[in-house]
Amino acid sequence: MAVNFPSQCEVFPVPGARIGTANANIKGTEVNPGRDDLAVIFLAAGSKVAGLFTRNGFRAAPVLLAEHHLSRADIRALLINSGNANAATGEPGIEDARKCCEELAAQLGLEAAQVIPFSTGVIGVRLPLDRILQGIKKAAGHLSENDWLCAAKAIMTTDTEPKCVSRKVEIDGHSIVLTGMAKGSGMIRPDMATMLAYIATNIEIAEDLLSGLLERAANASFNRITVDGDTSTNDSMILVSTATSSAPAIVSEGCAAYTSFLNALVEVSRELSQMIIRDAEGATKFVTVTVSQGGSSDECLKVAYALAESPLVKTALFAGDPNWGRFCMAIGKAGLRNFDTSTVNLYLDDVCVAENGLMNQNYREEMGARVMRQSEFTLHVTLGLGESRETIWTSDLSYDYVKINAEYRT
Repeated sequence: MAVNFPSQCEVFPVPGARIGTANANIKGTEVNPGRDDLAVIFLAAGSKVAGLFTRNGFRAAPVLLAEHHLSRADIRALLINSGNANAATGEPGIEDARKCCEELAAQLGLEAAQVIPFSTGVIGVRLPLDRILQGIKKAAGHLSENDWLCAAKAIMTTDTEPKCVSRKVEIDGHSIVLTGMAKGSGMIRPDMATMLAYIATNIEIAEDLLSGLLERAANASFNRITVDGDTSTNDSMILVSTATSSAPAIVSEGCAAYTSFLNALVEVSRELSQMIIRDAEGATKFVTVTVSQGGSSDECLKVAYALAESPLVKTALFAGDPNWGRFCMAIGKAGLRNFDTSTVNLYLDDVCVAENGLMNQNYREEMGARVMRQSEFTLHVTLGLGESRETIWTSDLSYDYVKINAEYRT
């Protein structure tokens, strides 16, 4: 059960982006029978696309092919399948991904290089190519601007909720749209974005600005979440500008429109990324980890991730156990230079658990336990080393997380 998952907001179509979904039966009829597991996004001519991809060394075949196509073609279509990651499949996996692109291109009257593929699911198994090719035909034959939520459902794996966010924003007197979807629940500690995320807008954005906007949004959102510290072989984040709005194009970082759009993009990205934590595999807690007074952003992030990814801390979060010993252990293993324990303070919400590196004399364990019984709370560490501050979001580690991943392939 997702933790305080937000109600689905109204999803606005993005003019210039049409979507189709299909049931390709990728995992076989015994698994999620009848559920769509393939999505196609067909983009208007003149659209611009930017992407960020995993830094995992075992990069999946669709990631390699998507990067190659992005570097040499005007992208007109995105092809996404769930149920099979097409990762650790070698050259045959790349050839499978290429054939999928060729099929969608044939259906839409495009060149194969104008299609970028994405896959998520079981690693190390080749795609059921015949079934996927049939699914591509079905999805390409039923395109609509209104099917974002259907696509968000189609790309789910262990997710329990579809993740879709939509906004209308006023820029230069024009109403523009941002709509995005994401999937992810486990194997989450992105080194660029999350497992899969797609955001589209109809405002025109200069091509040389698109990648920078995407990176800034990712660093404020998807690069600030972790479930288990594992970086997927398939992580991908895409930003699309269909350039169909009558609003003036965003042509420089110095213009007011750039700032307005960036703020809206970060808001959409952050909400999507936090949905992933709320829907983390087996999660019962949504925890904000803030580290302040660091000597640098990097120092703060090292401590934040050390806390958020420690199995001992995460199981304490699940149990609601305010165990200062586990917290100080995790802070200490972050590997900070010139680290001085006597300047470290720890708070659970506004309850001071530890002060100057020692248990706060006025603290009583029931005070911390009361905070940790909540489904949401903040874990705040002050380092006393400088002025930097960073925040990430994480979940607890429950019995269900182990069960879900132990039974993932069955």
